[in-house]
Amino acid sequence: MIYITRRERFSAAHKLYREDWSQEQNEAVFGNCSNPNWHGHNYELFVTVKGEVNPETGFLIDLKRMKSIILEHVIHKLDHKNINLDVDFMSGKKASTEIIAIEIFRVLKPHFDQESVQLHAVKLYETENNFVEYFGE
Repeated sequence: MIYITRRERFSAAHKLYREDWSQEQNEAVFGNCSNPNWHGHNYELFVTVKGEVNPETGFLIDLKRMKSIILEHVIHKLDHKNINLDVDFMSGKKASTEIIAIEIFRVLKPHFDQESVQLHAVKLYETENNFVEYFGE
């Protein structure tokens, strides 16, 4: 079993809040992240797949194909967007880094779980000090 990881980046805005709470309660729980005018991050996304090396190519996966899948299904949907308002796979969900990572995994999984390649993990950095990893359910 071998693992290979691709890094991509995107910039996006979001807000952490609950519509059924007052602004004061949102601020008490989410702090500055509940700013009514949104805030943004320069995210770093690491996508790791696993499997066996193809003896004909020497690859686990063609990295151009891996890049294309990530760009088409995730980065183009998130980059320079408002995660709460513009991203189809985040509709109706809280835009925490944890939930964003889970949803990215769910979006990518069917595109990688083919042949001898499986999606292993998604790691999402919100800041240089804060990141989450998700390995599936």
